[in-house]
Amino acid sequence: MDLELLQERYELVSKRVEEIAAEGLQDSVFSDYFKTVAGFLCRVFKEREFVLGGGLDTTSFDELLKRNHALYEDIHGDNYNDSYANPEVCAKKTGKEFGTMLSAIYAKVRSAISDIYDDDAEDLVQRAELFVEVYVAFETALNEDGKAPAYEDIKDILYWNQCDYFEETVEKSIANMLDTSKNFFVDIVKKSDLNDLRYLFKYGYFVSDNEIKIAEFLNKADEETVSKMADTYTEGYRIGFEVAGIDLKKKTTVEVYYPVGFERMIRKAIENFEAMGLKVSVRRKPDLEPRDAFCYATHANRQYCFDHKDDRALYLDKNMANRIVEGYANSYEKYKKEALGYAGPAVVETFGQNTFDPVNKPENAKCSKEQDKLDRELDAKIFEIMRTYINYEERSFTIISFPIPEIGDKFDEIFAETIKINTLDYRKYQSIQSKIIDALDEAKYVHVKGSGKNITDICVNLHELKNPAKETNFENCVADVNIPVGEVFTSPVLEETNGVLNVSRVFLNGLEYRDLTITFKDGKIADYNCSNFSTEEENKRFIYENVLFKHDTLPIGEFAIGTNTTAYVFANKYNIADKLPILIAEKTGPHFAVGDTCYSHSEEVVLHNPDGKEIIAKDNSCSLLRNTNPAEAYFDCHTDITIPYDELEIIEGVKEDGSRFSIIENGRFVLSGTEELNEAFEN
Repeated sequence: MDLELLQERYELVSKRVEEIAAEGLQDSVFSDYFKTVAGFLCRVFKEREFVLGGGLDTTSFDELLKRNHALYEDIHGDNYNDSYANPEVCAKKTGKEFGTMLSAIYAKVRSAISDIYDDDAEDLVQRAELFVEVYVAFETALNEDGKAPAYEDIKDILYWNQCDYFEETVEKSIANMLDTSKNFFVDIVKKSDLNDLRYLFKYGYFVSDNEIKIAEFLNKADEETVSKMADTYTEGYRIGFEVAGIDLKKKTTVEVYYPVGFERMIRKAIENFEAMGLKVSVRRKPDLEPRDAFCYATHANRQYCFDHKDDRALYLDKNMANRIVEGYANSYEKYKKEALGYAGPAVVETFGQNTFDPVNKPENAKCSKEQDKLDRELDAKIFEIMRTYINYEERSFTIISFPIPEIGDKFDEIFAETIKINTLDYRKYQSIQSKIIDALDEAKYVHVKGSGKNITDICVNLHELKNPAKETNFENCVADVNIPVGEVFTSPVLEETNGVLNVSRVFLNGLEYRDLTITFKDGKIADYNCSNFSTEEENKRFIYENVLFKHDTLPIGEFAIGTNTTAYVFANKYNIADKLPILIAEKTGPHFAVGDTCYSHSEEVVLHNPDGKEIIAKDNSCSLLRNTNPAEAYFDCHTDITIPYDELEIIEGVKEDGSRFSIIENGRFVLSGTEELNEAFEN
């Protein structure tokens, strides 16, 4: 990078933006839009000078909070109802033809906030130059004949901006993932005075009460509590490698995902990982992709994220997809040595956020069916590139979850109870779960039926065990990669797995689904619906986009029986069942995952349960295509859908001769040797 040239570009574009903020476009419906966006960029430029000048270290907490919220004020709360970042508003103010496009461009410009704090002047300049180029196109056209430019001309500007700079963007992300020599986030965690909460503003994320209160809470916690949190998290990661028989000593890098405010725990976790011989990497969360973990914080407006989640529809085509694939291939090739040492992610999730009920807007960008197909193919190609450089059979992961203050007045109690749930005695569950597995291994299929209004009625076909004395269909899952303890799971045989899955209310990937109903034919989704919206079309589109992830169908990748009745009772005690993350919710009843199996891309790894039996049910008829037709083998998604115990009439195994035995009846465990799980219901 030519720093002198970059500085020259910065000075030129910042000056031009200041001029636009002052002049706008005279006598045009677009004038206020350009003045507003230019005004925002001027604020970004001034904030950058403030940060580079050491303002974060010399300014009071209250003043920093005001400055932080000022950067997000036009998308926060009711302000969003009059913001050009809102596609609906932008279309009303500038016209239907350009509204969606101009709102998307503003959203792209808004992402420059992060560039201020990790001093990515190149990215900031690129975003500002995009805005100026669009302005000049409008100015020129209006001056020539008093008309707006052709829509396709503006679309081309956005398109080529994406094409020209995508490779650099990808390389930065891959570098942050694999190269630990420089890491913006790790430096914040390791070097900041965590008792001085001004460190929260170093990220550039919106700082809400969640981040402030959790940081205060952890700062007041005793060392034993913080160590227990960190140790459970990092030990789960280590045990994951041990259980899979993978040599962790061959690895050099662990990628940590964490929420802002948890730095005290993460600092201890980094120490633990370093003691294992692992260096830590952290990536920034893309501003408009809240589902991605990395380093993240409470977003200023989740509807804003929802409105812009498909902005790529404005520019995605085959040529763009090829450029993206090329960018990933080149980036991984550049860091291929570092990729060999990548051990996998260690994730800290949060739960307790207020319910978000998204509003569908006709002005939002939407991908066509052709783009949806292209997007799926693109994801598959990117994943194949990753697998070329990262050996998925030699990596693992772990996930743990904690509440945030937004969960309510009893946050302190809920947090303490969550720590207890995350550290339950795995040996007790391991023993009880082995009895469930021994029984299920005698079954040809499992029948699950709902009670009351729950219309679930599904039969799950199991793999045939050729050597029952040494083989099993189900994994005995304890607290390693998937914290907390409490489930037995398998990859079903798709063929002859038929029926209906229904749940009255469930939260998946941060979105609520009411009366979610999915019909399966030979293990694949044949139909689906919910009652979130007033029309069937909207309901189906909601599920198609956010559960099927725009696949025409998905297979059942997992069937499991959750055994963590303690977590279930905990959720009901505090009335937070609707806020539990799937990580905990999946342990509180039977669940079905749609998408890839739990063993996706690692099917060849030999795994054994604690009793020594080999787990053989790792494939299905989709994943078996991985060597002949990879595009049809994997779906790059895995969404767990849990039926709570109180909506459950029976889970029973059915043997080859037609005889039946019950695991659960009317929401209680009845199989001999599992009765102890019911004690939580009585306390």
